[in-house]
Amino acid sequence: MRRKGSLSKSTHSQRGFFLIIMKCLHFFKKLLNCYTKCIFEALLLMMKKLFLLSILLALPFIVVAQQRDIVVPWDTPATTSVNPANKKIGITKNTNRKGTASDLEDPSIAIQLTDNVLLYEKLWKDTGFADANSLQISNVTYGPLSSEEVKRVNKDLVPTALKTRISSTMGRDEIFTKLSISPVIKTNAGLRKVVSFSINYRYGNRRGATTRMPISNSVLATGNWFKFKIEETGIHRVTKEFLSSIGMNTDGVDPRNLKIYGHGGKPLPLYNGVPVEIDLPENAIQVLGEEDGSFDSGDAILFYGISTKGYDLENDTNINPYSDEAYYYVTASGGPGMRVQNMVEPSGNATTIISSFDDYKFHELDEESPVRVGRRWFGNRFDIENEQTFTFTFPNIVSQEPMDVTVKAVTASETSSSIALSVNGTSLTPLTFSPPVGTSLLSKDEFMQEVPAGGEEVTVELIYNNGGNPASVAYLDYIGISAVRRLSGTGVQLPFQLNSAATLSGVGEYQITNASDFTQVWDVTNTATITSKRNENSSPSFSFKANLGQLRKYVAVHASNFLEPVQVQDPVVRNQNLKGTIFNDASGNFQDIDYLIISPPFLLQPALRLANLHKDRGLNVKVVTTDKIYEEFSSGQQDISAIRNFVRYIYDNASSPANRIKYLGLFGDTSIDYKNRLTNNNNNVPCFHTYLSTDTASSFMSDDFFGNLDPNEGTIGGRYIDEFGDLKTSINDDIDRLDIAVGRIVADNVLLANQMVDKIVNYASRSSYGNWRNNFILISDDVDAQFEYTDLQLNLDNIGDDISANKQFVNVKKIHSDAFLQETSAGGNRYPTVVKAIQNQTEVGALIINYFGHGGEDGLAKEFIYTKGVAENLRNPNNLPLIVTVTCEFTKFDDPERITAGELTYWNPEGGAISLITTTRSVFVSVGVIFNNELAPELFGYGTDDILPPAEATRRAKNNIDRNTRRVVFFVGDPALPLAFPKPSIKLTAINGAPVSGGAPVLQALSRVKLAGEVTDANGNLRSNYNGILEAKLFDKNVDRITLGNDGIRDNANDIDGDGVPGNQDLLQMRFKTLGEGLFNGQASIINGRFEFEFVVPRDIQIPVGNGRLSLYAQNNAQLEDQTGFNEQIRIGGLNENAPADNIGPTISLFMNDESFVSGGITNDSPILLAKLEDENGINTASGIGHDIIAILDGDESNPIVLNEFYQAEVDDFTRGVTNYNLRDLEKGLHTLTLKAWDVYNNSSTAEIQFIVTGDNELEINRVLNYPNPFVNYTEFWFNHNRPFEPLEVQVQVFTVTGKVVWTKNQTITTDGFLSRDIVWDGRDDFGDRIGKGVYVYKITVKSPLTNKQVEKFEKLVIL
Repeated sequence: MRRKGSLSKSTHSQRGFFLIIMKCLHFFKKLLNCYTKCIFEALLLMMKKLFLLSILLALPFIVVAQQRDIVVPWDTPATTSVNPANKKIGITKNTNRKGTASDLEDPSIAIQLTDNVLLYEKLWKDTGFADANSLQISNVTYGPLSSEEVKRVNKDLVPTALKTRISSTMGRDEIFTKLSISPVIKTNAGLRKVVSFSINYRYGNRRGATTRMPISNSVLATGNWFKFKIEETGIHRVTKEFLSSIGMNTDGVDPRNLKIYGHGGKPLPLYNGVPVEIDLPENAIQVLGEEDGSFDSGDAILFYGISTKGYDLENDTNINPYSDEAYYYVTASGGPGMRVQNMVEPSGNATTIISSFDDYKFHELDEESPVRVGRRWFGNRFDIENEQTFTFTFPNIVSQEPMDVTVKAVTASETSSSIALSVNGTSLTPLTFSPPVGTSLLSKDEFMQEVPAGGEEVTVELIYNNGGNPASVAYLDYIGISAVRRLSGTGVQLPFQLNSAATLSGVGEYQITNASDFTQVWDVTNTATITSKRNENSSPSFSFKANLGQLRKYVAVHASNFLEPVQVQDPVVRNQNLKGTIFNDASGNFQDIDYLIISPPFLLQPALRLANLHKDRGLNVKVVTTDKIYEEFSSGQQDISAIRNFVRYIYDNASSPANRIKYLGLFGDTSIDYKNRLTNNNNNVPCFHTYLSTDTASSFMSDDFFGNLDPNEGTIGGRYIDEFGDLKTSINDDIDRLDIAVGRIVADNVLLANQMVDKIVNYASRSSYGNWRNNFILISDDVDAQFEYTDLQLNLDNIGDDISANKQFVNVKKIHSDAFLQETSAGGNRYPTVVKAIQNQTEVGALIINYFGHGGEDGLAKEFIYTKGVAENLRNPNNLPLIVTVTCEFTKFDDPERITAGELTYWNPEGGAISLITTTRSVFVSVGVIFNNELAPELFGYGTDDILPPAEATRRAKNNIDRNTRRVVFFVGDPALPLAFPKPSIKLTAINGAPVSGGAPVLQALSRVKLAGEVTDANGNLRSNYNGILEAKLFDKNVDRITLGNDGIRDNANDIDGDGVPGNQDLLQMRFKTLGEGLFNGQASIINGRFEFEFVVPRDIQIPVGNGRLSLYAQNNAQLEDQTGFNEQIRIGGLNENAPADNIGPTISLFMNDESFVSGGITNDSPILLAKLEDENGINTASGIGHDIIAILDGDESNPIVLNEFYQAEVDDFTRGVTNYNLRDLEKGLHTLTLKAWDVYNNSSTAEIQFIVTGDNELEINRVLNYPNPFVNYTEFWFNHNRPFEPLEVQVQVFTVTGKVVWTKNQTITTDGFLSRDIVWDGRDDFGDRIGKGVYVYKITVKSPLTNKQVEKFEKLVIL
């Protein structure tokens, strides 16, 4: 696609205009020869001004006019085939992702042809904001649809003319422009597809740019405030007695200072462009009896309160989706308050007499979320009770006037079903439901028609026909009825409005009959400017006039019928001032905010711990609790827009665009249930949920809502009301782009939250340093369908190769499931070796792990290569990866009644992941493909050493994608935490004393080699003050491998695998390169920036000479920093024929958890095997056939534990090293482990250890002794136990042989292994006196506070 320069098609005519001007100037210069000089100098000056004016007039057309020629990518694989889950084929690797004005959407996912969508979208980065009204389409070419394309087009969605739209928005400091067009139209010749076209558009003003939120103080900052709630909409009476009951002392209060504040119970607008009060708004009230300056017992406040009930167009509901509580605030502090003013009526004669009004009644319950997606909840269930009747009363209804009847419902049924509908006994068009398809789990239908009114009671009957399927269930969304009533009193206050008033002009006169009980009429259209017309003489007929052309709402106030406010649990409101103080530093001066953490009050302590960690890193971090945000921004009730508006307030008021807030951390779990209807609900910090609540892909949850902060955003999900009051309902209308990085700490209790913060703290500590930070692991699903070969397997492999090319220090490890042998079990096909590989490689360590393929809440792939059990049993506390899983519902963490594998991975306190880039709903493969391709350059920082935090990388990647289902991708974790990428650089300088660059010797098998190198700065200079430890890992030459095609998926005529053999006789198998075997993994001292180490090359290398790979990692002893490096010029191969002989195998010493363990001791059910290996020529880890380091548990040779990756040589000594491996889920009882290891000459040795597993729920001690024994004045009390890493309460008591206690010691101990020797005794009694020589008895009592289990044992000691 070609983008032209700044000149549009009008350039030619502009150029002609300029030529005319220049010719005129030339002509007037000639006139100077004929006329006086001063006259024509004046004329020349005039013409120059005219010329400049013409330039100014033409400048907008020159600079702003834009043109693009667009070819619709019908020929890409995505548009020519489809799989049952709408997973589109085909996207190839694209490494050029950085153009500032480039096309961002890959063509393979740009065309959307589904049952619900017919759309082509084009997204690009721009330099200005497109004027939506300037879009012109030209040069349109059409073509016929293929038979396959015709099948995919929903004919009902095809328009008869092109539908187009262009819009622009910002993602922080980048402008994105999106074009949407209908790619198919109906013509007289049938359906035609758009093949190509051109667009012209101009830049215009940024939409909604005036809705900035200025810095201000909250009204809650000073004064005495009290809160109450209301339950119905209407005129409320607040008495002196009620105010006293909520703690307000009204004695001595000037009633003229009484004020009521609050938004009421309606949800706040979603769209940023709708002006909204960002503080508690004051409501106009009427105070009865305030004239005397005293608030007495007979006095009262009248105010119009809005409850949470009533139709809301934006959410298409009659119930506030976020809260059932509508709060208001009362105060007498400060000056006089707003009062209801006298109504000013128009002076002209009435052009319309109004004696009736439109009344609305509804039935709606929000009790059920059948598929646990979306913010719409449903009520009345139709399965057992398939016939239900609903009655509505409309006093003084106008008979035969049409009623607007709305009935909405959904069904969960595998067969077609219907709901018969009748109103007042008249059968109407039924609601019909087809079985849901694709990712939809519910079918929906609605009835919206006019029905003639009858009597005052309106009866609606619904009968569900399940189509013969007893498992089918229907749910009622709501019934809404709008009827015309006479404007006449009924003994209660009367709210009324005329809907058609908005479309009428002139003056309307409202005439109320039976009005003697009405004291006045309030115009409550705007609660801050309520006006009143009094019925002075309690006249039975009462009228007032108002200008028409606007919908206005009124209430006829009854003399005695008032609604009553309701007390709340904590009515006294503490002063707060978020808006006025959020930017203050410790000295009260303005300071920009880098990172905002929002937590519920009960998680404030761990949230502050996290904040302090980042403050130490130099970020300005603020922690604010949800209750304070709601108090100030949404009148105390939960509302997601309140949180977003607070974040936007901070974003808008930064000192400069460059200093705007960068990170938002939502500290707490969330739920599909805003209102605690589900068991164990944990809606700690709410999340955005779409209006659509029927589909596992399109009905998404997203925290992006809180990061879309520009004035024309808040469009997420495509349903919102814009600044003009227009309802938007199309996915085309979702134009939001993230402005800040958003992440969530998913935790719902203090213990779990602190554990997650502990992981973050440890991640940045020295204990987490290591060469695992050089590793990246990719894991692909196997191929169960043709499209998966390209989209899942090949695409991810390409990403791995791309990362290798752009970040050469990264060791890319590939686990392609289809490259392992598939096994058949009773539960289906399985890959046990893949499960082990994932588990082992995760525990060896990788900075990032990326899985791409199918998945679900219980794990990854239908072969269950990663399960909840694997997630819980990972033991990698010091090498936590970021795990990327763009797969369906892996971390659907908003259902409190079902825990997912993703959550368990994140929550694992002893390992798992430091953070997740994961999905919470179904995701199409096409979206996953493009997201992974967009993410990799951002995540790894192609072209820079200043790598972004992964949450920021996620933000940028999502901004480059236009499918709204990108929202299902979440960042779970701390958004401000950068990944632990080591910094450059370490370089290899010499091999066996020869410079690397000068033809260094080949590393032959069994040759002893010495490698040397140095740590350098960014300019390649030696860092002579660098002292630390180097970790070096040498890999053999890359290995060419091929997948096995386990599921027998075959090629087609297009030769998908590119092997030159098309057709279904060719098995789809992918050829790929992966790292060679690890030949050496050792350590060396770095002194003054230089290091050297030596080792013997294993016999098991690949003999052909080729380039190997040396991966280097260093950590500085003096400060927390680490470096990385690599070398791929090192040549490996051949055999040293002159190697000295070695026929002796290695020495092996085995322990459990620590070196104090003695064979036969007790352990928990997941002990750590510690194997110390030693050999004069080093240990073989090259994975030669039969030459692995192998552990066999209890003689089960069919399931060997390969330990090569877990072995590392000691510092400056390649002959000795250690293997650590965490065993898991062992059964109680005696176990025997046998370990076999080989040296580099392939000599082997074997060792054995026994241990007794007591189980994690039991507490046991054995081998109780004191040492030395006998003793004079010092001894230690030793015992083995099975609770390593856990605090234990220990008591030691010493008795005489007659039973008298002479000494007691209580101490809490925590051990890394199974041996405790922490308690010592000097032989003195509790009073400090030395006791006599002789034999004594002692008792050791050990208690586990976690399990409340306790054990004790007795032994003897002797004092000399």
